[in-house]
Amino acid sequence: MTAAGAAPGSLQELAGRPGRATVLSALGRRCLIGLSVAFLAALLLAPLAVVFASAFHSGVQKYLQTFADPDTQAAIRLTLLTALVVVPVNTVFGLAAAWAIAKFEFRGKTLLVTLIDLPVAISPVISGMLFVLLFGMRGWFGAWLAANGVSIIFATPGIMIATLFVTSPYVARELIPLMQQLGDDEEEAAITLGAGAWMTFFRVTLPKIRWGLLYGVILCNARAMGEFGAVSVVSGHIRGLTNTMPLAIEALYNDYDFTGAFAVASLLTLLALATLALKALVERTGDRQP
Repeated sequence: MTAAGAAPGSLQELAGRPGRATVLSALGRRCLIGLSVAFLAALLLAPLAVVFASAFHSGVQKYLQTFADPDTQAAIRLTLLTALVVVPVNTVFGLAAAWAIAKFEFRGKTLLVTLIDLPVAISPVISGMLFVLLFGMRGWFGAWLAANGVSIIFATPGIMIATLFVTSPYVARELIPLMQQLGDDEEEAAITLGAGAWMTFFRVTLPKIRWGLLYGVILCNARAMGEFGAVSVVSGHIRGLTNTMPLAIEALYNDYDFTGAFAVASLLTLLALATLALKALVERTGDRQP
């Protein structure tokens, strides 16, 4: 018998344990849930509603006319092209960096991890300024590039380089802890049985990390399409040439073309929502896999 006179394990004793559901705890839980929902509604759902309401404020025809504009079409093409180039390069880099850091011990390993985190630690605007100092007309390599007819700053290559730098940590940071957690036992067993390096990677390592890799690729793609700060510095804001979708939104808004600005913003929002949906699907599918 307990001090309260109830037998251990009895309903009376279980009901009296700390942490059991009470009216006060249920009220507190509902208040927390309500505050969370209200916070998300104010900071996420309300802005999304404003974007789409403003985009269709002048009608569907005006909405579609925005995408018939050659400058807007060029901005969409440049955004997709940048993502198409940046994401595969960062995927290869992330795989190589994660493999080296997780599987090997070498001098400078800590420095490499720090450099991978560098784009996250500094402002994207600062990143763009660094590339201007390197490749601009008065930069370290600017004179040589101009003499050889190579344009990086205020051109597509500069946008791709800036986006590549900003998005470089995403795949690597997803794979490094995953590879460290999985260990080397299966790879060592495969090598012992005669498998080569490439066969070991594709048959043993890659199947284990495929969901983490896909997750990192999705995040990298989302950031590549939505990057503004670094791209704004190196692009020069040349309409029809170096404006990406975020820059096109700013240009249309500054021209008081609010319908056009929100129309492009709605397209970018739809791409972001599709990315989030794909991310959630990958997480759920990955959790179900053994």
